[in-house]
Amino acid sequence: MVPKLEFEFESTKKKFAMNVVTSLLSHEAPVLESLHLRVGDRCYNTEMGDIGVLAGIAFARHVREFVLVSSGAFVPFPSSLFYSASLETLKLENEIEVDATSPVSLKSLKTLHLVDVRYKYAESFHNLVSGCPNLEELLVHGDLYRHHIIVAPSLKRLSVYDSATGRKNARFVINAPCLKYLKISKLKGYEVCLIENACELVEADIRNVSEIDNEMILESLKSVKSLIMDLSPLEIKLPTGSIFNQLVYLEMYTHKAMWWSLLALMLDSSPKLNVLKLTDCGSPRENLHCSEKWSEPKCVPECLFSQLETFVWTSYDWRIEEEIQVATYILKNARRLKKEKFTPTKKLNELEQRREMGKEFHGVVMASNSCHHVFVFE
Repeated sequence: MVPKLEFEFESTKKKFAMNVVTSLLSHEAPVLESLHLRVGDRCYNTEMGDIGVLAGIAFARHVREFVLVSSGAFVPFPSSLFYSASLETLKLENEIEVDATSPVSLKSLKTLHLVDVRYKYAESFHNLVSGCPNLEELLVHGDLYRHHIIVAPSLKRLSVYDSATGRKNARFVINAPCLKYLKISKLKGYEVCLIENACELVEADIRNVSEIDNEMILESLKSVKSLIMDLSPLEIKLPTGSIFNQLVYLEMYTHKAMWWSLLALMLDSSPKLNVLKLTDCGSPRENLHCSEKWSEPKCVPECLFSQLETFVWTSYDWRIEEEIQVATYILKNARRLKKEKFTPTKKLNELEQRREMGKEFHGVVMASNSCHHVFVFE
């Protein structure tokens, strides 16, 4: 009657598959809440046989969550398993081959995770997602196909990581009108990268997207309220005009070359921005000593006049001229700033070093009279 079962193969154990099958056949609860299987190379090749038989038993017992993780074995996941009225969560990870050529019917599935899986045919991914009409969460990590199109009318959360080194003439399109939370990492070399109908998008996390031929990736995010960006303006086309009319929280990484150009664009394009956080979190810094330097915008952005209240800079390096200039510009123009916090990029053990950092702001005339200053010396 146990509602949740988890089996993990160990090389020293024998008759692993027999024990799993025996447990499933003796299970008498009306619903099997979850079944987690972690299989190894020796386990699958010598004992498991067809994974479809074992998973089929679980599906017949109305399993709601099925997790299959391979620890080195190549495991085919046949199309016959993509039919269940009860399955709500499906997670496949490492060397699982997805065969979704036949029609897929997973009407109750709400969560789908595909991590480093293989697709037997080019249409397998599209058929699988299309057969989940009520899908709300999708995580896709691994080598994506050349043309990757995600159409999911009920999707609310999406996380995509492309492990490919680069593509040419490829398309990446997301059509999910109910999408609220989006995370994209390491998309490179796509001809088109577009998020369509994302009018309900609230939060987005975009990192290491580069060499995209069109500029739609940022324009597609115009409805977000919270945005995390780790991008280089040298590797992505930047749109112009006021497009982030709902954005109130912006977090940007400062280890990419000419990151300040992207910051200037975002400040100018985000009239309601309330919180600005700059950080590099210990990431390796690219060559910041390029020919183009920070230049103050001709007009002070609207958000600095009337909205920005919190300014946080983690791993601030007062020895880099552009960082001093950016910090000074924001402090001189943010009229409603209530809190500023600076944490240096390196530990400052000597009192003289701390004074040197703080000295950079002594002559700055703050636009805000009510700002609370915090310098964190760790």
